[in-house]
Amino acid sequence: MSGYVLHLDHAQWWHVVGFTVQDGQKGVVLDKSDHNQVSDLRVTHIGDEGIHLRDFSDDNVVDGNVVSGTGNLRTKFGEGIYVGTAHKNWCSITACQVDASDRNVIRNNIISMTTAENIDIKEGTSSGVIEGNQLSGVGMVSSAAKAWVNVKGNHWTISHNHGVDSIKDGFQVHQVYPGWGLDNVFTDNTADVGAAGWGYYVQRKSLDAVIGCSNTATGAGAGVANVSCATGF
Repeated sequence: MSGYVLHLDHAQWWHVVGFTVQDGQKGVVLDKSDHNQVSDLRVTHIGDEGIHLRDFSDDNVVDGNVVSGTGNLRTKFGEGIYVGTAHKNWCSITACQVDASDRNVIRNNIISMTTAENIDIKEGTSSGVIEGNQLSGVGMVSSAAKAWVNVKGNHWTISHNHGVDSIKDGFQVHQVYPGWGLDNVFTDNTADVGAAGWGYYVQRKSLDAVIGCSNTATGAGAGVANVSCATGF
């Protein structure tokens, strides 16, 4: 299990549609690739992450894919869908620049049996959308994930997603690098957590996350959210 099954490198306006991606270290990787659509794929039995948008990949749509069975080589890197690059890797991936992989849309995907987060949004990314995804924490490993979705970028909109059976929290917001993890908005999500954590967890109030009162959570041992919900959202 090695290599990338499919690598879009400096690709523009491609449509990648309707086949199975399996048995590589990484499933689908986009580097410096803009305005592409990755849809209706079955991504399974992958060593690390299933679908990864990075290295200044902007304005892409990841829509209607079924992603499962990631993290077979390294559980820590077994995300289902991953946007951006962790700051400690900026020098190896983006010549020490912030990986501004911006305005990407992650919608209508079915994601399960990932050892790490179903969706991981890294610091450096901005203004993306996570919408209408079906999420499951079954198969997650506690050393690799604590929620279905972890947002560490800025100005993301997370709406109309449905998660079940998390390992701790449902949705999380963190700041792991100064200036990031700010102004993310959550609306109309359904969290059937089934674990001891929160439905919606924000690392601290100063990150100015908006957790709309339209979000719901059941089976969350700690409660719906660790911050007050915002009316009108």
